[in-house]
Amino acid sequence: MARIRVHQHVNPLAPFFRRESEPLDVSEVFSDPAKPLHLDVGCARGRFLLKMADAVPEFNYLGVEIRHQLVDEANRLAGEAGLGNLRYEFCNAMLWIGRLVEKLPDGMLQTVTIQFPDPWFKKKHAKRRMVTPELANTIEEHLAVGGRLFIQTDIEFLAEEMFELIRIRPAFKEIPIVESPFPVKTEREVAVESKGLPVYRALWERV
Repeated sequence: MARIRVHQHVNPLAPFFRRESEPLDVSEVFSDPAKPLHLDVGCARGRFLLKMADAVPEFNYLGVEIRHQLVDEANRLAGEAGLGNLRYEFCNAMLWIGRLVEKLPDGMLQTVTIQFPDPWFKKKHAKRRMVTPELANTIEEHLAVGGRLFIQTDIEFLAEEMFELIRIRPAFKEIPIVESPFPVKTEREVAVESKGLPVYRALWERV
């Protein structure tokens, strides 16, 4: 079977990446902080949100990424595009996503996306996978009632692992889907689909 090359991994448990994040103040980073928020966890180069912020300007967009060089470049592009509804933050989501979003106003977080996270194939590296019970707890705590969580990957075993972490939670109702609910595709999504390979997707509503 044809495979798509996985981008370079970053070990989230390495000392450099254990730095604690500061809580986000939406009034400091968005031109209209009252808009509903879309959080993309593990946003990589951030091109998905860059296009979403222009295509659906009714939302604010926050991209979270562990590779700070990608964050710096993404914020530069957002600034050049004049997108006051888009911000990227360096954060080790596996450890500190709860800290980053702890001051969000109630009901603000309306959409969370997790798209093609690093699979860490080797069993001894499984502890480095981003989607953990703790991450699921944070999403459940902060996602507004009626808000939506979307997860997709091209790795079947990882899809099963991540989806089960959400399906066991009564606070989430699964919504059957085939395609992504967004008007923009990620770079990896396009690459995988162009090779005719499957993408495993799931969508939930916070109830």
